[in-house]
Amino acid sequence: MKSYAFKSTKILFLILSISTLLITCKEVQKSEEKMTAAAETTKPFFKLSLAQWSFHKAIRDDKTLSNLDFAKKAKELGFEGIEYVSQLYPLEEGKEQESLDSLVNELKKRSEEHDIQNVLIMIDHEGDLSVSDKAERDEAIRRHSMWVDAAAELGCSSVRVNLFGGDAEKDPQVWHDNSVDGMGRLAQYAATKNINVIVENHGGLSSDAAKVVEVMKAINLPNCGTLPDFGNFCVKRDSGERWGGNCIEQYDIYKGTEELMPFAKGVSAKSHDFDANGNETAIDYVKMLQIVKDAGFTGFIGVEYEGDVLGEKEGILATKKLLLSATEKLK
Repeated sequence: MKSYAFKSTKILFLILSISTLLITCKEVQKSEEKMTAAAETTKPFFKLSLAQWSFHKAIRDDKTLSNLDFAKKAKELGFEGIEYVSQLYPLEEGKEQESLDSLVNELKKRSEEHDIQNVLIMIDHEGDLSVSDKAERDEAIRRHSMWVDAAAELGCSSVRVNLFGGDAEKDPQVWHDNSVDGMGRLAQYAATKNINVIVENHGGLSSDAAKVVEVMKAINLPNCGTLPDFGNFCVKRDSGERWGGNCIEQYDIYKGTEELMPFAKGVSAKSHDFDANGNETAIDYVKMLQIVKDAGFTGFIGVEYEGDVLGEKEGILATKKLLLSATEKLK
């Protein structure tokens, strides 16, 4: 009888131990599932890229960073993609195509070496796509097309263009017609290379989001879109120039971003200065990112720091940190 009781006690103890172990395992599994769900909730809905303009002082003015080392630097700072700026790669006069071909080969090699994605090229100083003189527009399209080819070779998805227009901006209808023609014809060519042509709100009428939307609707091509920039909505300055001086007429930055987002194939997170809590002093990043998220955007958001208080590297990291922290506060 004693032996039987002893055996029964051992069996009961074993059953209780197994039950306790199973319950513990289930609790651990539930805890892990909760932690995973929390991590997925705060995971950014976008990918992070770095706009090369954030380092324009180091590259162009101070010459402390080679334009060829951009991929390496961006990777070191934890970015997944990079956005080139054409004006930071001056081409040899008279040998522009040869110079560009050589440049593309080197940039492609560097990006592959550092395992970073080439996202887009911001094209500047290659003619005006909205100017009234058709011969000038034709030349601008030709020169922009060279960079479209470069973007395709690099594996980019897009090229960013400007719609300035010069004197055409005095008449919004003339500017509209010129923009539809210039950007539209460039987009038609870019489609043959599987490249998007996207316009940034970048001063003047191009910062009037409603007018840019009308251009998008008129062109009506799937590879023609926008690059909403959080901070470039100044339509008019007291200097009368596109840059410099104080802004005296600004389009609502949140309304403008919301209007441009349906056509967006990229987003530019502009920043200038930060308060003690790490927030941008002039842009509500939570509000901006909510607009971007609500539009269903899941592509690259490019960090573009243009401030003077922090150094370029510090400003880039502060902007990146703000994007990630603001994401956790979204609905």
